[in-house]
Amino acid sequence: MIGTGYVGLVSGACFADFGHHVTCVDKDGDKIASLRRGEIPIFEPGLDALVASNVKAGRLDFTTDLTAPVAEADAVFIAVGTPSRRGDGHADLSYVYVAAREIAAALVGFTVVVTKSTVPIGTGDEVERLIHETNASADVVVASNPEFLREGAAIRDFKFPDRIVIGTSDERARKVLGDVYRPLSLNQPPRRSRRKGRCRRAGSRARHRARQSHRLQIPACRTGFRRLVFPERYPRAGEDGAGP
Repeated sequence: MIGTGYVGLVSGACFADFGHHVTCVDKDGDKIASLRRGEIPIFEPGLDALVASNVKAGRLDFTTDLTAPVAEADAVFIAVGTPSRRGDGHADLSYVYVAAREIAAALVGFTVVVTKSTVPIGTGDEVERLIHETNASADVVVASNPEFLREGAAIRDFKFPDRIVIGTSDERARKVLGDVYRPLSLNQPPRRSRRKGRCRRAGSRARHRARQSHRLQIPACRTGFRRLVFPERYPRAGEDGAGP
């Protein structure tokens, strides 16, 4: 995880809590030293305990040197800052591009490089170009995985998301990122239970239609919204000549 700001630190800690081995990288030596002491530079409920437990378990580490972690990684997430530029207000992507070049120099074997920072369309193509420009032999795929975290509820949003967005057309990258997020599937109810729930609801609706059909003396398959809301248009059997 390149960057230990809000997105990088929360994502790194949550990925480690999924059971992955995560190394968070930042050039700020004082910040890394503070994180190693268990001092969290941002406020997020539960983050200090989450970081501490995963550091203790050996799944989460912090460093200023990305060379060794990137060489061993299956996926490298870029989560550096993209502040607005003074003047035009556009995102300053200089930190993203610097990270891309440094990652490229350390790549060993197939790796998925993932942009998690907030970036405009086309950034992934430029990151891929810079990586191959720096390391022409790199076996790399650049993917996008934007984050939707609310301050104060970021850990829950990460572990119980309403969506996960991954942008890639490469099957190898899909498999790697699928494995990264696979633990989230364990947070969902079993498919069989959901199916039973749907069947119960469908059965309840069917019984309701059958009762209405019997009362209105019309075929069950034709019982619908209009017959219930506008009974004057569909009189009961025996009323105004309706029915046998």
